[in-house]
Order: sequence, then structure tokens, then C-alpha cells
Amino acid sequence: MRRLPTPLRQLAAACLLALAAGGAQAGAQQYEPMAASVRAALHAAVSDAAAPMLPIPDAGERAQWLAEMSRRLARRIPDEVYRTELLTSIHYEATRAGLDPQLVLGLIQVESAFRKYAISSAGARGYMQVMPFWIKVIGREDDNLFHMRTNLRYGCTILRHYLDIEKGDLFRALGRYNGSLGKAQYPNLVRAAWEQHWSWNPQQLAAAGQDTGTPAVR
Repeated sequence: MRRLPTPLRQLAAACLLALAAGGAQAGAQQYEPMAASVRAALHAAVSDAAAPMLPIPDAGERAQWLAEMSRRLARRIPDEVYRTELLTSIHYEATRAGLDPQLVLGLIQVESAFRKYAISSAGARGYMQVMPFWIKVIGREDDNLFHMRTNLRYGCTILRHYLDIEKGDLFRALGRYNGSLGKAQYPNLVRAAWEQHWSWNPQQLAAAGQDTGTPAVR
């Protein structure tokens, strides 16, 4: 992914601090005509109603990831039960769509500041700020974009769709997701949130904890 020069990265970091204080970046995916086969594939992608689980094979790493992400999110979502449900669903839906869960956490921080009922000036809804036109495009007009699992599934499916269109170019895919294709501000905000707040390296965290004799913190 392309990076901005240092002064502009500093500006992006300043914007990120403003978002952390309670703002959110309005999502505005734009409707683009698509083939019937693509619509059918998207419909199938959001139709699976399997119960979410944390798809990390190793039980120790699974518990470590959940504990660490829960600690980082506690200030924004004090309810531990709900926080655990949200984190589990984010990891499940991101992994299902072939996305890095840490990237999705960064995107949600920028898009809605983890506010379930956030609505942008463009009408985008929920955690991942999904535009309502997607309900009709995909053909599931009874779906509620304020429902946690529904919003996460749509958002992850849409980002995966844009990544496929852009042949894996995350910079351009994020631009499409935000309706700002070709502009650097939004992709760099998401990248900064991902790297500064949600990066995950279990080996590194474990080593830090062993060195100090205490649990590793960020």
C-alpha cells in the first residue's frame, strides 16, 4: 500500500486523534452496475447464517487475542459480554471474507468509532458504515444494517468485493469503500488505525510479558 510523505502522515495521525475523540469518517460507497453473476455471488456471501466463533485454531492464542483486543476496546465498549460478542463476530466475518481482522478493526474505528447506530451524512449505517443501496443490489431487502452480524457481514463482503475488483490493491479498495477512490486521506487513516491501535503479534506480546514478568500491554 502506498504511503504518504512524512508531513502528510503526521496530518493523518492528527486526524486519527480527532476520530478517537468521538468523530467518525462517513462511509459513502457508490453504486456501480455489476453483472448478474457478481450480484449472485454477493447474495450468496451474505446468506450464510452460521453461528460466529473465533476462528483461531490454537486455544491459547485464541484466548490471548480475545483478552488483548477486549482490553483495547474496553474504553469504547464497557460491557464485557457485548464487547466479546462484537470482537468474535468481527474476527469471524473478516476471516470468512479473507480479510485481516486487525484491518477490519481499524476500518471500523475510522468509519464509526465502534458506534452500532452511527449514521453518516450520506446515509451509511452501523459499525462498517454500509450504504443502504447494497440491500437492494444484493437482493435481501429485509436485512437490517444496524444488526451487528448483518452489518459486519455486508461490510466485510463489500470490502472483499472491492479488493477483488482492484486485484488486491488495498489502497484503491479502501478508496472505493469510502467513495474516495484515488485520494490518500481515508486509506491512510485506516492504515494508521490498523497499525497504531490494532496490530497483533502474539509472539511479540508473549516475549514482552516474559521479559517484564507481567502481561504485555499496548
